[in-house]
Amino acid sequence: MPAERASSTHLVLIPSYNSGDKLDETVRGARAQWNPVWVVVDGSTDGSTPRLIEMAERDPGLHVIVLPHNQGKGAAVLAGIDEAAARGFTHVLTMDSDGQHPAHLIGAFMEASQARPQCMVFGLPIFDATAPRERVYGRRLANFWTNIETLWAGIGDSLFGFRVYPIAPLRALMHRRTSMRRFDFDPEAAVRLCWAGVRPIRLDAPVRYFRADEGGVSHFRYGRDNVLLVWMHIRLVFGCVPRLPWLIARRLRWRQV
Repeated sequence: MPAERASSTHLVLIPSYNSGDKLDETVRGARAQWNPVWVVVDGSTDGSTPRLIEMAERDPGLHVIVLPHNQGKGAAVLAGIDEAAARGFTHVLTMDSDGQHPAHLIGAFMEASQARPQCMVFGLPIFDATAPRERVYGRRLANFWTNIETLWAGIGDSLFGFRVYPIAPLRALMHRRTSMRRFDFDPEAAVRLCWAGVRPIRLDAPVRYFRADEGGVSHFRYGRDNVLLVWMHIRLVFGCVPRLPWLIARRLRWRQV
């Protein structure tokens, strides 16, 4: 049974690009837990757009935004939060469209955000045997650098996109920058929002990787996206150096709270 009572402050935002059969399942799972749910179709060419539009016509709790061509996850999120801000929403829970993220935890994450609306709520992934070993080890390296860049502010996992963001600081940050539009969105948003003083809250969240024969789809490209991430971390490491006095003072202050 879809969640019927609509929130006027918090929405679920699902960016989607050629997500395959898992998309419909993801949307239904999110709608069963929350209202409203928005999907940003990022130039998909897999025939999913007409299906989503038809679903939205039957379900007032589902809204679909269609971008004319593929621009990247961060760009899709920005399109969603721009419209959400215009409609008066204050927070957005982002989740992937490929079925990896735990829709049943949407309510718990939203409750945590509503209790502390000035914070961002980050999922801390709990991996099972389906997780590719190289991806798990790669995350450890990425998180090592993220911890250095934020002076161990408590992000947990910089690449896991199941999160609740306050819209205003995220939107202001993205409109000031031309980066954060593709695979670099999740880690750079986490670091720069920490720099802006938005405190992360972590909640455990199981993650499931699906094989291709199970409908799993991945658009991660090891060469292209790893180069993008390396360049991003180089910028962030240099960016954290002049912020070190403030980061140290903030870390001491947060430890006292």
